[in-house]
Amino acid sequence: MARAILIVMDSFGIGGAPDADAYGDAGADTFGHILEAAASGRADRADLRAGPLRLPHLDALGLHRAAGVAGSAEPGGLWGSAREVSRGKDTPSGHWEIAGVPVSFEWGTFPRTEPCFPAELVAAIRDDTDIPGILGDRHASGTEIIAELGQESVATGKPIFYTSADSVIQIAAHETHFGLDRLYALCEAARRHADPLNIGRVIARPFVGEDAAGFRRTANRRDYSVPPPEDTLLDRAAAAGRQTIAIGKIGDIFAHRGVTRLRKAAGNMALFEAMLAGIDEAADGDLVFANFVDFDMEFGHRRDVPGYAAALEAFDSRLPELIGKLQPGDLCVITADHGCDPTWRGTDHTREEVPVLAFGPGIAPRPIGSRPTFADIGESVAAHLGLAPGRHGASFL
Repeated sequence: MARAILIVMDSFGIGGAPDADAYGDAGADTFGHILEAAASGRADRADLRAGPLRLPHLDALGLHRAAGVAGSAEPGGLWGSAREVSRGKDTPSGHWEIAGVPVSFEWGTFPRTEPCFPAELVAAIRDDTDIPGILGDRHASGTEIIAELGQESVATGKPIFYTSADSVIQIAAHETHFGLDRLYALCEAARRHADPLNIGRVIARPFVGEDAAGFRRTANRRDYSVPPPEDTLLDRAAAAGRQTIAIGKIGDIFAHRGVTRLRKAAGNMALFEAMLAGIDEAADGDLVFANFVDFDMEFGHRRDVPGYAAALEAFDSRLPELIGKLQPGDLCVITADHGCDPTWRGTDHTREEVPVLAFGPGIAPRPIGSRPTFADIGESVAAHLGLAPGRHGASFL
């Protein structure tokens, strides 16, 4: 037993989910379509990147073989894929299943109508807070709806409510004109009133700027999630006296249950630094659990193919630093929670299989095949850390 590092490249699917058609995603392939776009020049952008996608370190860990595409390196660890058994294709269910707890129930969602939120829900939130009303009230891209309604929100004091195909209420308001603490309090009220509707998350989306051209979301996002329905890998590790170090939005996703230490950061590269610092803090038997949100938030949902490609290359370029931190007996697993194909229609997540790349000093390379549930990832980490097995999944170690 040594340490475990579990890394989620948020939204980095590799296509091929057997039930993708049920979600309208048959043919979606985040990695494959970015590869194709880069090979054809459609991922070129003068200020950002050009040419074929270059991921030598992920390739050397088995990514290309896991995805069934041509690579140039012999894998240096365990490689394969995993499919989700949880309902939906959202962040909480994907992460919970990775941590050993699949979601067997249906999340509540909101219809693609305008307005989309039930009038009684909005009324209850208004009665519980001091807001004069809401703007938006529809499915939308966060950046687009803030650009459209941000000035009106500042002028009227009305926050912007919007949703997506996920089980979520997103609330955007100006960080200074509306107030950050006031936005958090509003989201806490919305969380209470959303509970009977089985809504997975309420997300605070603060922004700054004084006009549509200058509005930008800040790093003070906060997710208010319902807690997992049973003990996850984090709970089990913490109960055994292990340190669980959550990087990025991991704490929010698990309603801060089972988290003993939290490191926040804005942007993938800052998150990488936070993860490296967390690894330095981790002792024998500890777990570092990191989420890299930009792949999803900045590039997948925005359907930004060059941006996604550049983010993958930047992440890949930092992997030697991560590998250099690993000590004898350590296990590192790189995976994802769902897809968000930037070439796909709409702006929602896509139902895909995810890569599973497991490596560390002394781990002999071999394929692990297509795992029938993300829970196999959590059970493998649990086995590595000497924790008792959970009820779902099986270790591939």
